[in-house]
Amino acid sequence: MKDTKIPSPFVSLLPVLVLILLLFVTIRTFGSDALAGGSQVCLLTATAVCVLIGMGGYKRAWKDFELAITNNIAGVSTALIILLIIGALSGAWMISGVVPTLIYYGIQVIHPHFFLVCTCLICAIVSVMTGSSWTTIATIGIALMGIGKAQGFSEGWIAGAIISGAYFGDKVSPLSDTTILASSVTDTPLFSHIRYLMITTVPSLIITLIIFTIAGLSHEATDTGHIAEYTQVLSSKFDITWWLMIVPVVTAILIARKVPSIITLFISTLLAAVFAVIFQPELLREIAGQGVEGIAGLFKGGMGMLFGGTQLETGSNEINELISTRGMAGMMNTIWLIICAMCFGGAMTAGGMLGSITSVFVRFTKKRIGMVSSTVASGLFLNLATADQYISIILTGNMFKDIYEKNGYESKLLSRTTEDSVTVTSPLIPWNTCGMTQATILSVPTLVYLPYSFFNLISPLMSITVAVIGYKIKRKVSE
Repeated sequence: MKDTKIPSPFVSLLPVLVLILLLFVTIRTFGSDALAGGSQVCLLTATAVCVLIGMGGYKRAWKDFELAITNNIAGVSTALIILLIIGALSGAWMISGVVPTLIYYGIQVIHPHFFLVCTCLICAIVSVMTGSSWTTIATIGIALMGIGKAQGFSEGWIAGAIISGAYFGDKVSPLSDTTILASSVTDTPLFSHIRYLMITTVPSLIITLIIFTIAGLSHEATDTGHIAEYTQVLSSKFDITWWLMIVPVVTAILIARKVPSIITLFISTLLAAVFAVIFQPELLREIAGQGVEGIAGLFKGGMGMLFGGTQLETGSNEINELISTRGMAGMMNTIWLIICAMCFGGAMTAGGMLGSITSVFVRFTKKRIGMVSSTVASGLFLNLATADQYISIILTGNMFKDIYEKNGYESKLLSRTTEDSVTVTSPLIPWNTCGMTQATILSVPTLVYLPYSFFNLISPLMSITVAVIGYKIKRKVSE
């Protein structure tokens, strides 16, 4: 019987508390360099504490932990491949001139007073069409980041607008894997789930857009001389041409035709690499270094653009930083961190600690408000503990499905609340796969953009607010 004994919630919280304490000290000590190894050590240490408690105090077998960790890592293997391709894509889009061209024309077209609200809307539209926040942020998001910097906005505000818009589409698009997962886990028809989501999602987005509009109107626009400097430097360093827009157009077509993400990103990267050879051969030779000429220089520069970091000299420190890339190698710290996070999530699951903690939330499900609030709290906690939104969606849906059923509520209330609490909060957690990925892609620490990701912050609160009001929340009609 000892083998089936479940740790108490207090004991189960010990690894989480150890992780939070270690991460706090590490981030305070290393700052933005915490992702270079310190955070990974924290996660593995917390994993070791979890295993020690499970094996020493509750007679859990090591094979149980090993299997859970292996399954967790296998579950994110596709995401790791996507991350590597995104690293190559970001380098190719930048050096080929695609992103500089978007920035060049964007800072002349989008007025600074409406930049933040336009950024949020553009990312929302693109993410609805793509069904992917990652793809949206890795493509149009990077370009908008450059435009915002040129117009004098802080990194936190820009990244917050990008992420707010991108996760709107990730939450409601019928092409989104999280949308499909939340509906399928709770046995809710997909479009019924999406329609019901709109009750909380649309008001959250409207409030977000109002905030960004007010912030934009309050922004002191960068003088036109500064914008002129950006355009002049970009046009002198890159061959700016509308032909480069073929790359994002082709990418959009592939997305519209529902080509798998990995294939879409790969083709987009390959096409950008070809355009880099055609339009920016001198930049490729600059990356290759002195003494490498001709085709060899183009090949070496092209490979370096894809797998390594690039630092081009433009005469402006701001633009040097803007057009620098990290390539596939720049994603390795994030991949390392994700693997360590999956070890922690697997150990917590195998040790029975995750189930023990989440059972606490289940106790407050007697009434509608308590039930929805418990679901939100559980989703947030699982995002913190498992470091993966997919695992959190599955666990939240399975844990509360019978409770909603017993209380007579429709499954779409559970599916909506799950997305309101899990999908949108995942990029706000530094060690979550989404938080790590977006911080890496945008080169903005998670805690820097967190206060400005208004859509992501408002959504869970809106879910609880609608539960308090009771709007469109009905009990199932017994047959």
